[in-house]
Amino acid sequence: MPRCDWCGDDPLYVAYHDREWGVPLRDERAMFEFLLLEGVQAGLSWITILRKRENYREIFDDFDVQRIASYTDRELAARLENPRIIRNRLKVFAARGNARATLALYETGQTLVEYFWSFVDGSPIQNHWRSMSEVPAQTELSKAISKDMKNRGFAFVGPTIIYAHMQATGIVNDHIVDCPRHAACAALA
Repeated sequence: MPRCDWCGDDPLYVAYHDREWGVPLRDERAMFEFLLLEGVQAGLSWITILRKRENYREIFDDFDVQRIASYTDRELAARLENPRIIRNRLKVFAARGNARATLALYETGQTLVEYFWSFVDGSPIQNHWRSMSEVPAQTELSKAISKDMKNRGFAFVGPTIIYAHMQATGIVNDHIVDCPRHAACAALA
């Protein structure tokens, strides 16, 4: 099967490409998970994060927003010492900050899923790229979302991270048109 060439032939990457990337996501916990993991990925390869994903799920209480928001400095410092995750202090502590920013969003009556999908009126953007070289690293929309999220207190949400989040969660379909997942993801819209 011809795929987007970024996933190569690593079985974990291929499975992620074939089952998750670009699928319109409407699950709140999973949306928060991707937000945190995309932030952790900053400056690293996504395969590095995928290989540690189960560790993150375990160490960060399956991405439970309420639980993460309540972490103490001591609890975060303990996680920072765990070699099974990326041990970057800013990224580890940003998990709590982003959980708290998510709870603040809830207080406005909006979920994280509703928040992200509101930027595209609930319908994924369907791009028609012929090669991965055409796919942008960020867009005007990802810049606008990034700015809004920063104003809401989120961290590690730059425009490139947000665009990667949009791709991963199917808010934008960036599979190349020759990839069978392009049509499959478009049909899920």
